Amino acid sequence: MPALALLACDVAQHSERARRVEATGIVEAVDPALAQVIIDHDDIPGVMPAMSMSFDVGDPRLLELLAPGQKIAFTLEIRGRHFRVVAAEVLEAAGTAGRSGSLGQGFAGAVGEAEPAPDFALRDQDGRAVSLTDLRGKTLLLDFVYTHCPGPCPILTGRHVAVQRALPAGLRERVRFVSISLDPARDTPEALRAYATARGVDLSGWSFLTGDEDAVADVLQRYGVGAKPGKNGEIDHLVITYVIDREGRIARRFAGLEHRPETLGAALAALAK
Repeated sequence: MPALALLACDVAQHSERARRVEATGIVEAVDPALAQVIIDHDDIPGVMPAMSMSFDVGDPRLLELLAPGQKIAFTLEIRGRHFRVVAAEVLEAAGTAGRSGSLGQGFAGAVGEAEPAPDFALRDQDGRAVSLTDLRGKTLLLDFVYTHCPGPCPILTGRHVAVQRALPAGLRERVRFVSISLDPARDTPEALRAYATARGVDLSGWSFLTGDEDAVADVLQRYGVGAKPGKNGEIDHLVITYVIDREGRIARRFAGLEHRPETLGAALAALAK
């Protein structure tokens, strides 16, 4: 019989009403240090289509029970714009699930803290060339999104808009936000500008970047984002945010959607002062 593992964790955040939904999928990667699991999940009606996505896991005991290759049934808690796996049952052991993962090394392939940030040379929402070298001397908040994303990307952008708006005026001048498209075939400069404008982005301090497909694919590979075509036209990818210091090194990285705007703001302020 397949091994069963069932654990649940309840986080007391009474300011927002939580709802829970049930889902199934294949575990692709587990990172206890980042409190993340990547699951190639089936369709979650009313939440998101079938895709591969990284989720927050609040209970370290649950992370200990999960391993790549397992088929699991899991409970996803949705609280506002937070998605957290709070329970899981192993339906099939690793190696027997019969479905290969899509994100390769998972978090192991992502650029680590204290490493040099890989360079890029792409075009922004106005068609202007932008490279990492051009931004040297500023503290960067770098993420990866695409305009047709059905779930995590608009949430991530919204969270970073909150960070941008909360920065004091003097600090804003020393910080730059950068979003690199995961879907350059559809994400033209015009599409990126429309996506940003619809979400209240202040584009005077934020670059949305795209470019030739090969150039973008190279950048994504070097950052370890793991973007792959999904089942229904979506892009499977790691949800990860990098904070890059003024010398071009990775100072912090934040996985998933659980990090709060004030945490990111504090990280930016500490580096930009």
